[in-house]
Amino acid sequence: MSLLFTPDPVDEMICSAKGCRAEATHGLLWNNPKLHTTERRKVWLACDDHLEHLSQFLDTRGFLRSVVPADSLEGAAT
Repeated sequence: MSLLFTPDPVDEMICSAKGCRAEATHGLLWNNPKLHTTERRKVWLACDDHLEHLSQFLDTRGFLRSVVPADSLEGAAT
């Protein structure tokens, strides 16, 4: 899958859930339309166990734009 935009750099492929150190399998691409331009995508990473919780958190606020495989983000890692 090719991304049409560049998400913020990802330093580690570790789940973003508080206290979780599992390897991320999903990238949650989001933005806050009150703060970010339409094209901007922030990245949260999720392991399989936290995907639903993190997705719901962002979606409830209207921030979630898409979920992609984490390995598609590795090119964005610095």
